[in-house]
Amino acid sequence: MMTKGVNWTAQRRAVFDIVQASPDHPTANEIMERLTARGHRYAYATVYNALRYLTEKGLLREVKIGESASRYDANTHEHAHVVCERCGTIAEFEQALPESWMNDMAQQTGYRVVGAELVFRGICPDCQRVATTHAAPGVERD
Repeated sequence: MMTKGVNWTAQRRAVFDIVQASPDHPTANEIMERLTARGHRYAYATVYNALRYLTEKGLLREVKIGESASRYDANTHEHAHVVCERCGTIAEFEQALPESWMNDMAQQTGYRVVGAELVFRGICPDCQRVATTHAAPGVERD
């Protein structure tokens, strides 16, 4: 993690610590709730400003999936995400995109490709268990 040139305020450190400790890619609202649970009393603007600053410095990644609220990830290395179509849970998939994809994209579009974000969709294990539990006898779902 590169921290050179980062102006660490108490608020930024608290926000970063929450995101870093979160396996679930929290939204700004969820970060605010977790900060409050830890005894911090920050204004929403302070949290949003800290998230913007930490994202601009490359310490956090903003994960935007569809029209839903932005989520934040402390894993800034190249990786993919998979989102549950039922509950919205996001999991990480540690696999770099094939370089051939990037080359093909550049060749076909003329773009100089500088990065990519890949999101898979599926049904998470918890939702699969719920679907199996509520299925009629002899009927598989999904």
